[in-house]
Amino acid sequence: MIAALPSIVSRLRLKQLRLLIALDEQGSLHRAAEQVSISQPGATKALHEIETTFAAELFIRSSQGLQPNDLGRCVIRYARLIHSDLAHLREEMVGILQGHGGRLSVGVIMGAVPLLMRGLSRLRRKQPELSVEIVEDTSARLLGLIDEGRLDLAICRSSVSRRPDAYDCLTLHEEQLAVVAHPNHPMADASALALDDLNGYRWVIYPANMPMRQLLEREFSEASLEFPRYPLETASTFTTLSLLQEDPELVAVMPLSVARFSERFGMIRRLPLELRSRSEPYGVIARRGSSLSPAARLLLEELQSESSSALAAER
Repeated sequence: MIAALPSIVSRLRLKQLRLLIALDEQGSLHRAAEQVSISQPGATKALHEIETTFAAELFIRSSQGLQPNDLGRCVIRYARLIHSDLAHLREEMVGILQGHGGRLSVGVIMGAVPLLMRGLSRLRRKQPELSVEIVEDTSARLLGLIDEGRLDLAICRSSVSRRPDAYDCLTLHEEQLAVVAHPNHPMADASALALDDLNGYRWVIYPANMPMRQLLEREFSEASLEFPRYPLETASTFTTLSLLQEDPELVAVMPLSVARFSERFGMIRRLPLELRSRSEPYGVIARRGSSLSPAARLLLEELQSESSSALAAER
């Protein structure tokens, strides 16, 4: 039985986590002890205390040294995360004390990447020493990172959560979608297309229950067509573009902003098929009641400005 959380929190020390990381890197208690500047007896005692704290053996002892078992690998992974978080904490504190810079972690769904890039470019011109981590993923996963405190902000949809009221959301943009393919796709030069014209081609689509997958399912249903069989499923922009490059007969749906960006570089062609449905708007999400850092507030202002400019241009 693994020890209870209060027991772990009260007994675990940061120097013990450093020893775990060193053991993973060195594979030897002697070399790990040297790396963290303690004696070998001290390292032996610390390892015993760590395993006692978790109430579990974390390493396999052999003549070749120490090898982490499954539990050990799990603990080491989180030890590295904690060490990384502390490094980020110090970096942000230094930025606050110096009155500039700092650190910002922001998540983004694929369709909002161009908007985020424009907002970040403007922000970094004002805050050149700002360190930024960008995580592209699905709305559901980004909300999970918001819950864990690993993201300051996320540009996504809170509606996919079972607790949408747990977040503050500033709506930014209603997402338009485009049907795209390789520039050499057989239908690339058509003057107009209906969904039925593409029914014989394989599709690259979003995973089940994602808003853009649901939109496409609705389009096929309203056209009384069977949803594409044997699709390729991915939420990755790069994977979608790579698949279209490899197979000129594939068809995909992607946000219009991403399609326009990719088309400028000759990677894809937008097909002349207008989808009647609209994906629900996305927005800037933060934990409800949380206090945004100065850098996060500045990014929020830039995103609002960029979103307003984009809406004005579309009109």
